[in-house]
Amino acid sequence: MSDPLAEIVSLLQPSLPFSKTASGSGHWRVDGAGDGSPFFAVILEGSARLSINGEPDVILEENDFILIPAADRFNMASTDDVPDDGADPLRVTRIGDETRHGDPLGLPNMRVLVGRLAFESPDPTLVFALLPCLLLVRGQPRLTHLVQMIRSEAQAMRPAKQVVLERLLQLLLIEAMRSGAACLDTPGLLRGLADRHLGPAIRLMHEAPSRVLSVEELASMAGLSRSVFFERFQKKTGMAPMEYLLSWRMALAKDMLRRRDGGIKEIAQRVGYGSASAFSVAFSRFVGMPPSLYAQPARARERDAAA
Repeated sequence: MSDPLAEIVSLLQPSLPFSKTASGSGHWRVDGAGDGSPFFAVILEGSARLSINGEPDVILEENDFILIPAADRFNMASTDDVPDDGADPLRVTRIGDETRHGDPLGLPNMRVLVGRLAFESPDPTLVFALLPCLLLVRGQPRLTHLVQMIRSEAQAMRPAKQVVLERLLQLLLIEAMRSGAACLDTPGLLRGLADRHLGPAIRLMHEAPSRVLSVEELASMAGLSRSVFFERFQKKTGMAPMEYLLSWRMALAKDMLRRRDGGIKEIAQRVGYGSASAFSVAFSRFVGMPPSLYAQPARARERDAAA
């Protein structure tokens, strides 16, 4: 049986371009401008107040794990009501291999490990389908151990380092998704898979991407009328059924093109298109370039696109 969650995580090929340990002491604050990419944080000690993109504050406590799909603005600050003593809460000091916020001489009231995720197969639609919400996981020491292993592997120079990192990051994403019961409160893939009507339909999309599927057929498999299925799918996943199917097919096509796993005609058939021309039109509209150009190495692709 198809496992959509595992398939998407494997296809995205996550990597860890950045991670660091930071601490806060006294009255401290961090005002950041994210780049829109997913990042995670695990509170190693103490507590912190976090606000993402202007949303209400979240109090993070020791061993909390938080995964944010995309942040343009964020604010992290101390939770203590410390009297204003004239100290600069935005002060940043380097102490060993750690970044200290606030008082460089005081005892830390927070220590955090943060990291930013990148994907070898960038597909924003699938990324946001996988990570649809600010995900806060509590009481899961497995996640803390995974993050610590990732940090250790990223800092070391061991054989097969990149392969190990990729596998650990895949485990991190899957474990975070499985542990995040709160994520079922907001639209996303997990909420759709957890629905007894929608789950079989979503798995069919993954098992048979070459099969010609309609909303009516998917609704029939779900045991719902077309209108009820369409509304339920959009409400649970945040995407229309055919929008999700198209996103999955194009993600597969991009992966095959990048790996040169077959010609354009063969790839078109494998993702549900009757002809190479129909596939090329759909791919160009979705990706912004024809599949023949996308299949070129990145450097040659950029040169031809500029020309």
